[in-house]
Amino acid sequence: MRPYELTVAEAAEAVRTRRLSPVELVDSSLERIARVEPHLNAFTTVTTDRAREAARRAETEIARGTHRGPLHAMPAGLKDLIDVAGLATTASSRVRAGHRAETDSTVAARLTSAGAVLVGKTHTHEFAYGLTTPQTANAWHPDRVAGGSSGGSAVAVAAGAATFALGTDTGGSIRVPAALNGVVGLKPTYGLVPRHGVTSLSWSLDHVGPLTRTVEDAGLVLAALAGHDPRDPASVAVPAAEHRPGPGTDPTDPTDLTDLRVGVPGNYYFDRVDPEVEAAVRRAIGRLEELGARLVDVEIPMTRYIRATHWGLMVPEASAYHERTLRTVPDLYGADVRVLLEAGELMTAGDHLRAQRARTLMGRAWREMMEAVDLIAAPTVPLTAVESGRTAVTWGDGSVESVADAYVRLSAPANLTGVPALTVPVGLDSAGLPIGMQLMGRPFGEATVLRAGHAYERTGTARGMAPERASWRAP
Repeated sequence: MRPYELTVAEAAEAVRTRRLSPVELVDSSLERIARVEPHLNAFTTVTTDRAREAARRAETEIARGTHRGPLHAMPAGLKDLIDVAGLATTASSRVRAGHRAETDSTVAARLTSAGAVLVGKTHTHEFAYGLTTPQTANAWHPDRVAGGSSGGSAVAVAAGAATFALGTDTGGSIRVPAALNGVVGLKPTYGLVPRHGVTSLSWSLDHVGPLTRTVEDAGLVLAALAGHDPRDPASVAVPAAEHRPGPGTDPTDPTDLTDLRVGVPGNYYFDRVDPEVEAAVRRAIGRLEELGARLVDVEIPMTRYIRATHWGLMVPEASAYHERTLRTVPDLYGADVRVLLEAGELMTAGDHLRAQRARTLMGRAWREMMEAVDLIAAPTVPLTAVESGRTAVTWGDGSVESVADAYVRLSAPANLTGVPALTVPVGLDSAGLPIGMQLMGRPFGEATVLRAGHAYERTGTARGMAPERASWRAP
């Protein structure tokens, strides 16, 4: 196995025990980037010199007996909404031409402190305002969408160009591309991971979290990111140790889920879902039951208000953030993003206030629902990666839905309620495209969703590396 193929946990152990040098690991990732990037376009910039310098520094530290933990020397990608001092934060937009960040974001500083090595900034749908990341190709089928808005991060991890990456999630932007590229994506509880220094889409819905190849890796990265930062008004003081991955829950048998109650939705989450996606997710839920979990039927509350509430919050908040540049340089925005920003300016304060009230009621109803279960299991997205350029989906009942609305539909509730949500790969459809299952827990219940995801993963699911495609072959 080549170094770039290792998970965080595997690579960390090899580095710690001196079986693999940081320089070898980082060079392997950089070589992989050089091979696949011309075909996938996952990165806005590749920080080759910076990465090699950091790898040499890590090698010296470890040789002297200073080991910073499991992320030390791990090659990482950061979604290009996340500030890194001295580098551009382009948000994949012409609006940010010439931009340079003056200081590190909180999450970038914490990763540096943990010893992670930045190999590059990854593409996003412009300003994270979309669900496809059109400039980036899917790692499994390059003629399919990567998903968005953290498409570059998901593709980089799936293709082996980064051991892990960070993304942001406002309505599913970590989980959607993770599911479409067959990797793990974690949206933490709202407020658990600080957003200082991260370009906002919607301040009341934005989250930062990891994309990895395994659930175990997601827990390792989350442990380095979580913790209070007063510069983010939404940040909460919850000890990161409470959110470490499930493997430590029962060291004698990490696949034992006998004390876990898994809610299975009877409405909403299996409505208008591709039959292959539904079948794969229901099989995965059955696997959880085989591991000892007790399945409990649940009814998702207030479903008729989900879409209106999500848009009622996100759209005006995004337009407020872009108010100045939308007036001064409107032509620099992509057409799809510009029309959304202009639409947001037509929404009234009353619309926004009603959406806030609805979210409060929805959060209360979800907490009541979750009293009967420890987590909810459902599809992450209702269909796998569509062809690039496709704009609509026709369902079996004849209804037509935009691709963006389809992809956000099952992920938005976790943003509205702020609960932790994890997507894990659970199989492939008949076209060979990945399918994801979403596990949603109680607020600050990351340990539970990670435990369940890890237990499922240990039963033999794919590790999240996309297969080598013909179009990736070196010339």
